[in-house]
Amino acid sequence: MIPSPFDSPEQLKQAFTSGLQPLIGNPGLGSYILVHANACFDSGVYRVLKGDLAQRFDQLAAYCRDTLGEGRELAGAEDDQLVFLKLMAVGFDGVHATEFRRAGAWELQFNHVRAFRPSRMSREPVLGISREFDPDGFNFNKPYLRKEVFWAGELLGNEVELLYNKFPFAPMHGLLVPHRRNRLPQLLTSPYHEYVWTLVEALGERLPGWGIAYNSYGAYASVNHLHFQCYLRTAPLPIESGEWQHNGGEKAYPLPCEVFTSAAEAWAHIGALHEAEISYNLIYRPGRLYCLSRKRQGSYQQAPWTHGFAWYELAGGITTFSRSDFETLDARAIEQEMGKLRI
Repeated sequence: MIPSPFDSPEQLKQAFTSGLQPLIGNPGLGSYILVHANACFDSGVYRVLKGDLAQRFDQLAAYCRDTLGEGRELAGAEDDQLVFLKLMAVGFDGVHATEFRRAGAWELQFNHVRAFRPSRMSREPVLGISREFDPDGFNFNKPYLRKEVFWAGELLGNEVELLYNKFPFAPMHGLLVPHRRNRLPQLLTSPYHEYVWTLVEALGERLPGWGIAYNSYGAYASVNHLHFQCYLRTAPLPIESGEWQHNGGEKAYPLPCEVFTSAAEAWAHIGALHEAEISYNLIYRPGRLYCLSRKRQGSYQQAPWTHGFAWYELAGGITTFSRSDFETLDARAIEQEMGKLRI
């Protein structure tokens, strides 16, 4: 059975947006940051919530100034403290809304607020294709993350939680965490691959533009706790264009892209990547999987205009954090950066 929030794009959008409003007044800095970032990504949400956000921003800024002025520690997670202090430095009106443009075949976005995001493990050089789950590291079992859960329940026979992405770069951007309490590391297994394949097909019938992505360990996954990223787009990702050879076109993609229309064939390929300890990014679409094997994070010198290429970047969507980079970046520079990831 498909729960009601997933019955139609309209219902998902309504549920997603209505869940943000109550978070503004929650104690602590984390909930505010989540709502502000999601509002900056969606102009419709921002118009509705701007007044409440501005008022809450002033309250939290006063709390930070008073607390630090008295030499006391701020409450909450250190990541949230640092992000909010960055927001204070810029000022409420200095945080820009997300903007988009095209550069050749590629989709660029200026995502100002995502520049403040903590890197966690995504900037660490890594070895191998996985590591053990660390209960003391950042993971989705942290009590303060319970308030960031958008929806939880049984979805096609599995217990899942859908969290808001705190720093979104895709429409209706969520983090899908299956069996959270099992403390699984970020290592895809055949049953979860089959599950996500089935889930994308089932929800794709009701939600046109629905997709699920996966960053393996070493491919800019920022949390070592099994999770997937879901989104709902009105336009296909650049990697889905018919011009590319992997989709039957004539143009070569900047790095090898394997496309599978069978879950079993896809898993045979993914399993081989695991055996060879090769990192990869996946984009699941109904009846279709894009798989891009690549160099691991930290093993190559990335350009200063990027914080690293994960699934969205390898799918042709480039996130920039300064307006100058957003305005000047061209297709050649993007393709050269993608080429660095070739194994």
